[in-house]
Amino acid sequence: MLNFPQPPKSYSHVFLEDTDRPLAEKLNPNMRYAMFSTIATGGKSLIKTCKDLHLSRIVCYKTLRPEFAKDEIEQRRLLREARVSAMLQHPNTVPTYELGRDRAGNYYFTMKLVHGYTLREILDFRERYDLTQLVDVIVQICHALEYAHSHGVAHRDIKPENILVGPYGEVLLLDWGLAKVWNADGSTNAEVAQIDLDPAANPSMTSRGALQGTASYMSPEQIQRNPNIDARTDVYSIGAVLYEILCGSTTSGLDKIEQIVNATLNEEPPKPSTLSATHIPALLEYACMQCLQKDPDKRLGSISELLRLLQEEWQADLVPPE
Repeated sequence: MLNFPQPPKSYSHVFLEDTDRPLAEKLNPNMRYAMFSTIATGGKSLIKTCKDLHLSRIVCYKTLRPEFAKDEIEQRRLLREARVSAMLQHPNTVPTYELGRDRAGNYYFTMKLVHGYTLREILDFRERYDLTQLVDVIVQICHALEYAHSHGVAHRDIKPENILVGPYGEVLLLDWGLAKVWNADGSTNAEVAQIDLDPAANPSMTSRGALQGTASYMSPEQIQRNPNIDARTDVYSIGAVLYEILCGSTTSGLDKIEQIVNATLNEEPPKPSTLSATHIPALLEYACMQCLQKDPDKRLGSISELLRLLQEEWQADLVPPE
């Protein structure tokens, strides 16, 4: 298990004066949250911490940035993210607490606040962790994806930045803002666009670097904006994350968006064993490369198939430390 520092006592400790404080006779929903502090700014959203005065706990509060607060498409995306997160009740997803409007009538939703490190932060110090620990993170994310896919949801934005490892062993798949959901008749709303790789046309990305990082984990069909994209795009993306875990490089090893896109569409990535200075178990390499097939029909057919491979005895192929 990956171990991290514990959250501050002020965030986590339970005190009697908080648990037994009486609830007001008349509750004003506009006075429920206080002590706001911005912790992250996305392309179109704000993420804050605040105190839920009714339940005496610190929560995560997500809303749209002021310039997008009245944008109907962005409002719909925020609603979808909140409801998808709430409806997918799984140990490897973040619980959603409340969806509402603030005093100005703008949408917000609150979630569990989890302390920890993203997988990106962990991979920046890859040498501190053994392969078994990191593959266990992938296994837990696969459980979340298997659950989501069984409920008709494709995540479409799997990358190390959206995987969080907490201090008590929890592994969470974050940010369902690009999730694809189908209608009961099998149709879908194509209006909720996939990631636009043109920085000038995509104000939702705060920097070109963020766009590069996202492009490295996108499937070929996502780059091509295939309207029939399905859950197999997540198989590709989790394979790309596993690839980086195995050899310390993205599938292209490139840093320019145009080059990354061309490599994803037209070039086969080298096997991780050809890039890594350490031994790569053959089963892990096989599973990874099967996820990265450009044709969705030639990939592992589901996250469940990947899970079965990752849960086999690949550790027997590890070279024992000297």
